[in-house]
Amino acid sequence: MSSGSFAGKLAAPEFPERLEWINSDRPVTLRGLKGKIVVLDFWTYC
Repeated sequence: MSSGSFAGKLAAPEFPERLEWINSDRPVTLRGLKGKIVVLDFWTYC
């Protein structure tokens, strides 16, 4: 059973500055996402 500790946890790195964002009028930051539900959708073009 887990002790409730997140021993060894790492903070997520900030997004690189020059990413191209879809459906966003400005760059997305981790600070701007804090406290929000985030859904990640990964896809590839075949």
